[in-house]
Amino acid sequence: MKYLALSLAVFTCLTPIPAFAQRADLPPEAQIIAILDGHPTVSAAGARVGAARAQDDMLRRGPHEVTMTGSYIRRTVDREGGYDEFDTTIGRAFRLPGKAALDRKAGALGIEVAENRAEDVRHQAALVLAGQWYDWLTAGALNRSDRETVAVLETAVQAVRRRRQLRDAGDLDIDQANAALGVAQGQAAASRALMEQARAMLSATFPDLPLPVEPPALGVPGPPAQPLTVMRDLVIDRSHEIRAADREAQRLGIVSQRVRADRIADPTFGVRLFSERSGMERGAGLVASIPLGGGYRKAAADQASAEANAARFDLANVQRSVEATANTDLSNARSQMEVWQGMDAAAASTEAAAARTERGHVLGAIDLSDMLYARRQAHDARRAEIEARSAAVRALIKLEIDSHSIWVTPGDN
Repeated sequence: MKYLALSLAVFTCLTPIPAFAQRADLPPEAQIIAILDGHPTVSAAGARVGAARAQDDMLRRGPHEVTMTGSYIRRTVDREGGYDEFDTTIGRAFRLPGKAALDRKAGALGIEVAENRAEDVRHQAALVLAGQWYDWLTAGALNRSDRETVAVLETAVQAVRRRRQLRDAGDLDIDQANAALGVAQGQAAASRALMEQARAMLSATFPDLPLPVEPPALGVPGPPAQPLTVMRDLVIDRSHEIRAADREAQRLGIVSQRVRADRIADPTFGVRLFSERSGMERGAGLVASIPLGGGYRKAAADQASAEANAARFDLANVQRSVEATANTDLSNARSQMEVWQGMDAAAASTEAAAARTERGHVLGAIDLSDMLYARRQAHDARRAEIEARSAAVRALIKLEIDSHSIWVTPGDN
C-alpha cells in the first residue's frame, strides 16, 4: 500500500503523540462511549452499584431496631374477684464496640467491588463491540476484493470470447475463463453473506449504533500513542478485574473479623412497665439480655475465615490471568504487525506479477491459463493481506481497550 512505508516508520519509532487519534474506520469515540454506557449489561452493573450503596447504608445503620413486646392478662382470684394485668417491654440491641467500624469498612469495600465490576463489564462490552465491528469491516473488505476480481475476470471472459470469434482462442480457453469467473463469483457471494451476517449480529447486539449500508473501508494498523510495552503495563495497572478481586478479598477479610466478633453476641437493653391486680401494684424497671454463643457461631466464623482465604487465592489467580492477558496482547500486537507487513509486501508483488502477466497475455506471449493462475494468486494474496491487516488492527485495538486508553469514561483511570 502507498502509505505502508510511512505507517511502518511511525510504528517502529513509536513517537509519542498528545492523544489517541480517532481511527477513520471507527465510529466517533463519543458515540461509542454513549452506546457502551447504554448497553444492558453495563446498565445492570450500574444497578448493582446502587444495590451495593444501599447495602453500605444498611451496614452503617446496623441490623438492630427498637422492639416492643407486651401482654394483657385477666386474672381471677377466689373470694377476691377478677383483675386486669398487663406488662410492656421496650428494648433495643446495641452493637458491641468495634463491630460498627467493621460494618462501615465492609460496606465501603462492597461499593468499590461493585464499581470495579461494573467497569469490567463495560470493558467486556467494548471488546465485543470492537470484535463485531471489525468482523463486519473485514467481511466488507474481502467482499470488495472479491468483486474487483469478478470484474477483472468478467473483462477477461469477454476478451476471450472476442478472440474466439476471431478464431484466436478455442473452446478450452472459454471454459477456463468461465470456470475462473464462476469460482470468483461464488467467493464473492460467500463473502457477501458473511458481511450481511456480521452486520446483522452487530445491529442486534448494539441497536443504537447507526450503520451505513456498506461497511467503511478497513484501515491500516495505525501507530499507537504510547510504546507497546507501556500499554502492556497499563493493562495490569488499570485492571478493574484485579481491583475488584483485591477489594473483594479485603471485604471478605473484614467480614471474617466481623463474624468472629459476633461470637460474643450483642446485648439488648430495655425498659419494662407493668401493672398488676388492676393497678394496685405498678412498677418499672430495666431489662437486659444477651445470647450465649455456641457451636453455630463458631462454625459461622470458620466459614467466613475460609471464604476470606479463598478470596485471597482468587485474587492471586486474577492477577496471573490479567498478566497473561497483558503479555498476550503485547505479543499479539507485535507478531500480527509483522505478519501484516509480510502479507502486504506479498500482495503487492503478486499484484504486480499479475498485471505483467495480463499484459503478456494481451500481447500473446503468455497463455490464458498462466494469466488466470497469476490473477488467482494475486486475489488470494490480497485476501490474505486483508485478513492479516484485520488481525493486526484488532490486536492493537484490543491492547488499547485492555489498557483503558480508549473508550473510557471520565475518571476511569
